[in-house]
Amino acid sequence: MKYLDEFSDPQLAERLLQQIHAATTRPMAMMEVCGGQTHSIIRHGIDQLLPEQIELIHGPGCPVCVTPLEIIDRALAIAARPGVVFCSFGDMLRVPGSGQDLFSVKSAGGDVRVVYSPLDALRIARENPDKEVVFFGVGFETTAPANAMTVHQARRLGVRNFSLLVSHVLVPPAIAAIMESPTCRVQAFLAAGHVCSVMGTSEYPALAEKYRVPIVVTGFEPLDILEGIRRTVLQLEAGRHEMENAYPRAVRDEGNLPAKEMLRDVFEVTDRTWRGIGTIPRSGWRLAQKYAEFDAENRFDVEAIRTAESSLCRSGEVLQGLIKPHECAAFGKECTPRNPLGATMVSSEGACAAYHAYRRLELVEAK
Repeated sequence: MKYLDEFSDPQLAERLLQQIHAATTRPMAMMEVCGGQTHSIIRHGIDQLLPEQIELIHGPGCPVCVTPLEIIDRALAIAARPGVVFCSFGDMLRVPGSGQDLFSVKSAGGDVRVVYSPLDALRIARENPDKEVVFFGVGFETTAPANAMTVHQARRLGVRNFSLLVSHVLVPPAIAAIMESPTCRVQAFLAAGHVCSVMGTSEYPALAEKYRVPIVVTGFEPLDILEGIRRTVLQLEAGRHEMENAYPRAVRDEGNLPAKEMLRDVFEVTDRTWRGIGTIPRSGWRLAQKYAEFDAENRFDVEAIRTAESSLCRSGEVLQGLIKPHECAAFGKECTPRNPLGATMVSSEGACAAYHAYRRLELVEAK
């Protein structure tokens, strides 16, 4: 398929690696923001091919992983109610709440359904007017336009038995929060290409200037990531701190203008809690007032649900880049993909799941 095989060419990868090795003269720590990039890095062993001076820190860019526990528990409470059809993408069904997950609710008789688009949930609502149909809207800016369009369509068509449980978060405020943390070690960022394909790059130059860190927009294939790292190394070595777009085949500076217009209409910016990080001001979206009737939290009165994180799970430190997954004592023992303690192990984009899938045996042997 075009734009996949071309960006996995081993000879080109070797050439990029040679350039990275030749340019690197000192220690540097850079964070890949997106969980998809983390999986690609670990799967292809990119971090093991880099100069030893380069440390890749795995960031909080897995939307499932940063969804707070209280939102998961609110989803569980709604899904367990009679007369509710709870729709979600499949990656949320095994994310543990404080006592169970959505699969447990389904096995106990709850009507929990996996869908492939929020529009599928809207169709279910139109076909079942006697049911309350809820879609679990989780993600960064990438998935938000489809959710916004679905709510817009529900209002236009008068589908009053549809609602959205919103847990959307925004990348730029998270970068600012990471840089302002007293424990921050990050010197540069590989920004998420799919987020920028929607929102564009306009917010990043100011962040690069304020915190004096390079921000390189990067794709997800091996050559994309290596090119992003190469550009980042060149900036750090030269003492520059600029935003660069290393993913021009998918990202334009202005982003996707129709999608951004839909987002402005349906959502408004709000404070959001990030699992393992805490509340970041103006780091998420909620439904705008004119769409408030489609807010599942209000409709089902679950906003008061508050829960505490597991004391054994250290996924919050993983999300902040303070530790690597295998440095958690529960990794591969109490916490496995079959019995995950935290979302970073169960999510398909989680750093813990990546290490368990691609590094578990060598980590066990190293111990």
